[in-house]
Amino acid sequence: MPEPSLAQEAQPESALVQAAAQGDPAAFEALIRPHLGMLFRVIDRILGNEAESQDALQDALLTIHRELTGFQGASKFSTWAYRICVNQALMARRKRVRRREDTIEDLMPRFGDEGHHMSVDTILDWSEDAEALMKVEQEELQAKVRAGLDRLSDDQRAVFVLRDLEGWNTDEVASHLGLTRELVRQRVHRARLAMRALLPEFNPSLEGR
Repeated sequence: MPEPSLAQEAQPESALVQAAAQGDPAAFEALIRPHLGMLFRVIDRILGNEAESQDALQDALLTIHRELTGFQGASKFSTWAYRICVNQALMARRKRVRRREDTIEDLMPRFGDEGHHMSVDTILDWSEDAEALMKVEQEELQAKVRAGLDRLSDDQRAVFVLRDLEGWNTDEVASHLGLTRELVRQRVHRARLAMRALLPEFNPSLEGR
């Protein structure tokens, strides 16, 4: 892509969208460049493979460029582009061989005959507050988070990434993925249980014991 000029970078978003939609490559570069990190992040979280994520990002950018003429400005450009990238990542992931839903059964809590957890230590208290989500971003845990996400089924990973890592609410996830609210809750719950077992660091209730 050609380098945008300083004058182009200073243009309002609406002007860049219009110019890019009319075929100005430098305007498209100026429009997309500030958001590339965010767009790649959400794709990579869903796919969990850098090479595949790079390919999906390129496909998403082509889609964004092709569909710019239909962008009406009802939302911010970054929000519109972000959702295209989410769709592209989900489509790329569906092309893979489907994983069975029971791939994380060994991480699920076990119950005794009386209905009690057989191993209390593995039932961790995943915190949904900002502090817990910030911990996910810590460099020393990224490898474990990626490994944990890779153990989830495609469906579970998608809802977990959007709900707990990207901060979408249940209604947004349900609407975007074409699911019911209850199904979203079920998949997020199962994904959280698996991630808790893999990431005991996220267990405030056991800290200090």
